[in-house]
Amino acid sequence: MLHITILTLFPEIFPGPLGCSLAGTALKQGLWKLDVLQIRDFTEDKHRTVDDKPFGGGAGMVMRADILGRAIDHIVAKQPQDKIIYFSPGGTVMSQPQIHSLKELNHITMICGRFEGVDERLIEEYDIQLISLGDFILSGGEIPALALIDACVRLIPGVLGSEQTLEEESFSVSGEYAGLLEYPHYTRPSLWKGRAVPEILLSGNHLEIKNWRLEKAKEMTKIRRRDLWEQYKQQ
Repeated sequence: MLHITILTLFPEIFPGPLGCSLAGTALKQGLWKLDVLQIRDFTEDKHRTVDDKPFGGGAGMVMRADILGRAIDHIVAKQPQDKIIYFSPGGTVMSQPQIHSLKELNHITMICGRFEGVDERLIEEYDIQLISLGDFILSGGEIPALALIDACVRLIPGVLGSEQTLEEESFSVSGEYAGLLEYPHYTRPSLWKGRAVPEILLSGNHLEIKNWRLEKAKEMTKIRRRDLWEQYKQQ
C-alpha cells in the first residue's frame, strides 16, 4: 500500500483536494495512507525557528538541515523510506513514467520547502530526489505534492472504475496510445450550436471507432504537442 508522509509548515493544506472525489474515497477505504507532519515540531527553540540567513549573504532565508534532518530521522525510525522527495525548480520535471514508478513504492516522504529552499547538505545526506512541477516558481512545495500524490493515487488498482481509462488517456506508458495525447471526446446532445458529433462515433462499428480514435490521438498530438509527436515517431 502506498504510504506517503508530508513534511510541511502548513499541514492544514492536507489532505485538501485529496480528501475529495476518487482520491478521498480511496483514502477512506485504506487503498493509500497519508501522514502530515509539522516541521516546526522538530525545532528546539521557543520561537520554533526553521530557517536562517544564507552563508555568503544574499536575499531570503534557507531552511535548516538540522531541523529537517531530525524530522526525517523520526520518520525513518518508524518505517524505512523507499524514497525521499523534495520539490525544487532544480529537479526533474514530473512525468507520467516517473509517476508510474513512484506508485509502485510503499513508503515515500515528501518535503515541502519554503523560503529560498533547503540547506544543500540535507539533499546530499539523505540522497533526496528533486522533482519539479514545471519551469516556474511557486511559494512552496505543497501544491506540487498535492499534484504528485493525486497522479499516483489514481493509478492504484481499484481507485478508477476501469483500467482501460488508464491505457487510453494522455501520456499512457503502455498500449497503442503510449506517447500520445488522448483522442477527443463527445457526448449528448449530438448537435450543439451547429456542431455535430462525428458520424463514426454514432455508427456502432467498434473497430472503425477504435481506428478513428487512434488516428485522432496522433493528429492531436502532432498539432498540440509537437515535442511529444517527435518522440512518438522515434518509438
